[in-house]
Amino acid sequence: MARTVAIGHQNFEMIRENDFFYIDKTAFIRDWWDGGDSVTLITRPRRFGKTLTMSMVEQFFSVEYAGREDLFDGLCIWEDEKYRQMQGAYPVISLSFANVKESGFSMTKQRIGQILAGLYNKNRFLLDGNLLSEEEKRYYLSIDTDMNEVTATMAIHRMSEFLCRHYGKKVIILLDEYDTPMQEAYVHGYWDEMVSYTRSMFNAAFKTNAFLERAIMTGITRVSKESIFSDLNNLKVVTTTSEEYETAFGFTESEVFNALDEYSLSDKKQEVKSWYDGFTFGKQTDIYNPWSIINYLDTKKFQPYWANTSANSLVGKLIREGSPGIKETFEDLLRGGKLTTDLDEQIVYSQLDQEEQAVWSLLLASGYLKAVSFDILTDEYTGWVSRYVLEITNFEVKIMFRNMIRSWFGSVSSDYNCFTKALIMGDVKAMNAYMNRVALSTFSYFDSGMRPSDLAEPERFYHGFVLGLIVELAGRYSVTSNREFGFGRYDVMLEPHKKEDNGILIEFKVMDPEEEESLEDTAQAAIEQIKEQGYAASLRAKGIPEEKIYMYGFAFQGKKVLIKKG
Repeated sequence: MARTVAIGHQNFEMIRENDFFYIDKTAFIRDWWDGGDSVTLITRPRRFGKTLTMSMVEQFFSVEYAGREDLFDGLCIWEDEKYRQMQGAYPVISLSFANVKESGFSMTKQRIGQILAGLYNKNRFLLDGNLLSEEEKRYYLSIDTDMNEVTATMAIHRMSEFLCRHYGKKVIILLDEYDTPMQEAYVHGYWDEMVSYTRSMFNAAFKTNAFLERAIMTGITRVSKESIFSDLNNLKVVTTTSEEYETAFGFTESEVFNALDEYSLSDKKQEVKSWYDGFTFGKQTDIYNPWSIINYLDTKKFQPYWANTSANSLVGKLIREGSPGIKETFEDLLRGGKLTTDLDEQIVYSQLDQEEQAVWSLLLASGYLKAVSFDILTDEYTGWVSRYVLEITNFEVKIMFRNMIRSWFGSVSSDYNCFTKALIMGDVKAMNAYMNRVALSTFSYFDSGMRPSDLAEPERFYHGFVLGLIVELAGRYSVTSNREFGFGRYDVMLEPHKKEDNGILIEFKVMDPEEEESLEDTAQAAIEQIKEQGYAASLRAKGIPEEKIYMYGFAFQGKKVLIKKG
C-alpha cells in the first residue's frame, strides 16, 4: 500500500512517526560527518529539502532525541554501527532565519532577537544551580527582542559555551536560511547595516567559538565573502556546481520513477520528466525538485507547483528593471536558447543593479537557470575564470517566467491584449489609443528607480514590452529583437508561423529635439530607417509578400508614444 503523501511537513520526526512519503536522504549525515569540515555552507534553491535536512541532522545528533532509534531504523544511516553510537550524543543549537522578512533594520534586529530569545527560553534549565556565574545569569536574562547589538551578536557563541559546559561536549550549530535577512536588506535598502550586524554574529558563532564542534548553514545564495564571511577562513562552501552532496537535496530520476511506480503512475514518467526534471547539482544531472514531485503525487495534476511557491519578487525586479542587454538575453532563454557567460557564484548584492553577471549568478543559485556545462579556464589577466553555459531549468520554470511577464502588464492586461490584436491587423488608430494607456500605466514600473521615469530613455519599457509580445504571441509568431541585419539593426521582427498572418517590423525611436520637430517626424524617421536598412528582406526571403509586411515606427517622448505604419 502506498504511503500517505503529506504536503508541507518539514519536521523529520513527524514524517517518520506517521509514515508519510519520504525518500531516504540520511546518507548525507555520514557524508557530512566523514568530510570533517568545521563549518559547511550549503546553497540550494528553495523547496529542495534544506529545512527537512536540518531537522533530520538535529534529531540525529541532538541529546534531546537520545534513544530515538525508531526515527532512523530502516534508513541508510542506521546500517552503520559507528553512527548508531552517535545518535543523540551532542548538544545542538538549531535556528532558522526563514521568517526574517522585515522591511527595516530595527524590525529585523527585533525579529532575530525573538529567535535568540526563543533559544534561551528553551534552555532555561541552564539557570538552575551553579553552572552559570551571576554575571552569566544576568547576561542570560538580558536576551530579549530589545537587546543591544553587542549582546545579540554574542548570543549564539555564549549559548554554545553554556551548553558545552553543561553536557561536557562541544556543540553542533545548525542555521537554516541564513541569507533570507540579507535578501530583504538588499530589497529594502538597509544592506550595509545588515552586513555589519551579521558579520559580527557569524564571526562569534562560527570563527572565534572554542565550543563549536561543527556547523551547517543553508541558504539559497552564497553571499560574497567580502560581505559577511570575511573573517571565516574555516568555511566550506558547497554551491549548486559543487560535487559534494550532489544527491542529498532534490530527488534523483530513479527516486522519482520509483515513487511513480509506488503510486501507480508509471505511465506518467516522461511527462513528469518534461515538467519537473532539469536541475543539475555538481555532475549529477536529472535532479527533480521535491516540492513539485510531492504535490504531483498528491494531486495527479501537472501544474507549476515549485515556481508558484513564492512571489519571485527579487527575480522579477531584476529582470523587469534590468538593462536592455539583460532583457535581450532573457528573450533568447525564453525561446530555448543558451547563455554562455563567466560567473562568480558569490552573490554580491551591491552589483545586482550594475552587473549582468551578478543577475545570472542569482538566477543560477535560485534554480531558475541550470548549468548545462561548467569549466574553469585560464585567463592572462585574472589567472582563471569560471565559464558557464546556462539555460532555463525546465518547462515549469518557463511557465513561471511567462506568468511573471504577463503580470507586468496586469493593470492593463485587456488593453495589452487589444493592442496585440491591433498590431497584427494593422489598426494604427487602435494601437495608438491602447499603447498610450499601456505606456502611461506601466512606464515607471520598468524604471530602476535611480532616475525619474519622465527623463529616462524608454529602453527598459520597450524591451519589457517585447518580452510581453514573445509571451502573448508564442505559438503564432517567432519574435526576435535587436539583431544585426542588412545595413543596420531592427528592433523587433515578428515572423508568422502561418502564411495567412502578416509579417511585422517595429523600430523604436526616442525623439531627438535637435533632429526632429515632433513625434510625427520621429515616427516617420523610424519607418524610413526600416526601409533604408532593408530590414524587410529577411521576411521576403521567407516567402512573405510585400503587401503582408507591416512596418511600424514607434516614437517616444517621455511617456508619450506615437505609432505610424509604413
